[in-house]
Order: sequence, then C-alpha cells, then structure tokens
Amino acid sequence: MTTTVQTTAAVSLRGVTRTYGRGSAAIRAVDDVDLDLPRGGWTAVMGPSGSGKSTLLHLAAGLERADAGRVVVAGTDITDAGDQQLTELRRTRIGFVFQSFNLIGSLTAEQNVALPLRLAGRAPRRSEVRSVLASVGLADRVRHRPRELSGGQQQRVAIARAMVTRPDVLFADEPTGALDSTSARTVLDLLRAMADAGQSIVMVTHDPGAAARADAVVFLRDGRIVDRLAGADTHAVAERLAAWER
Repeated sequence: MTTTVQTTAAVSLRGVTRTYGRGSAAIRAVDDVDLDLPRGGWTAVMGPSGSGKSTLLHLAAGLERADAGRVVVAGTDITDAGDQQLTELRRTRIGFVFQSFNLIGSLTAEQNVALPLRLAGRAPRRSEVRSVLASVGLADRVRHRPRELSGGQQQRVAIARAMVTRPDVLFADEPTGALDSTSARTVLDLLRAMADAGQSIVMVTHDPGAAARADAVVFLRDGRIVDRLAGADTHAVAERLAAWER
C-alpha cells in the first residue's frame, strides 16, 4: 500500500535500516538513516567502499525494502508498497541511470528510449522519443544500436531512457564510472543542465570531481551519515572523502 505525504523533499528517509545476513555474520549496510533530499536539487552520495552508498540509493528508489524506517519518494510513502505498486512507481515516477548503461543490444537508441513507455502501457510517439534523444545531443544517432555508440553516447541514451517518462526523481549509480574523462564531463554537463532546469537528482559516485558538480554532497560511513558539504569544489570534496576513509 502507498500513501500520499505532504513533503517538500524529493526523497525523505526516516530511521531507515537495512541489514544483510543474520547473527554474528549480520552486516548493517544502512543504519538508522534520517535524510531529506531536496526537490529540484542534485545531491551526490559518497563514502568509503562498503559504506552503504548503493544500498541507500536502492532503498530510496524502492529497488530494495528497508528492514525498518520509512521511505517517501515524491510525496508517496512506499514503505509498505507491494511489488506491483513499486513496479508502477518505477515505470512512471522514478528514473534510473547505472554505470553499466543496461541498454538492450538488439534495439536501436530510439527503441531503447521508447521501452519504458511501452512497459507502462503507453504507445510512444516517435516525436516524443526523438525529442528526448535530441535533448541529450543524439538526434543523429536514433537508429544506432549500442555497439555502434561510444560509452558516453550509450550513457546519454540511458539518461534519455530514464527521462522519457518525466520522472519526479532521477537516481544515478556511478553514472560516469565506466567513461573516459571527456565522456564523463559531457554526462555531468547534461546532469547539471537537468538539475538547473528543476530535475531532482540523487547520484552515488566515488569521484570527487563528479560530486562537486552537484548542489550538495552527503557522506556515509558504516551505513550512517557522517558529514555534508554544499557548494564545495573538487579539492574540498576529495579532502573530506579522504578524511572519512582513514
């Protein structure tokens, strides 16, 4: 079951906990986290390896269920949502971009972008799909398949696919992790333009340069929020991350 909640946050977590394993082998990947991620803002999540970054992202996006606490996404409390409700939410109100692109190799860029609309039961309009591809600079690549595109171009197709449903929140897990520096800069410029236009973005990254492009950075360690920075440059983000990795 989902319920509507009055909130100004794009994502709100209250007392959220996620544990893997049992007994002496139990690992608390996310530990009693309270966090509000602003609507219309870009927040980066960083931390040492094993800090719980990706688990936090998956909980916030409804890809995993919390063991305790409450999760509200775009004003909808998804804590007790059923599988079908979560599937519907992910198809219509949430966008995902991952490091590995997750494109279907047999489909063209245009067909990959249209797929979420088809899965949501909508008949995609060609003009709509091509407009989204044009917005990420790929108007001339609509008929190309993933193998005919560079890594940066594939990631831009993935972003277009995530944005075609006009999601309330875009979640990005290491979106530049598999890209060269030039392609990474292009993708980050695109995300920055989207955030400036009012898109809510939550991004996990290990790269201080990528995190510095966001409006704010949240740091995790051992499943807990330990620090925050706003408006910091790459050097400041790198220093703060190094401090928490010691």
